[in-house]
Amino acid sequence: MEAEAAKFIGAGLAAIGMIGAGIGVGNVWSSYISALARNPASKDEIGANIWIGFAVTEAIALFALIIGLIALFG
Repeated sequence: MEAEAAKFIGAGLAAIGMIGAGIGVGNVWSSYISALARNPASKDEIGANIWIGFAVTEAIALFALIIGLIALFG
């Protein structure tokens, strides 16, 4: 296998982590909406935690993107 083809395959495999992060972000926000539908008064208590969960989940996607770019251009 040529080195250029291996780079493309490696970058594609690293991008699979972005799919999982997208699913995770969807789960975070769907859980938040469900929690607010059940108890709207808890918006202030849940509000800070939802942003922390979103940021941590989105960081996984950024890490996968960086690894993919390193595999592609490194």
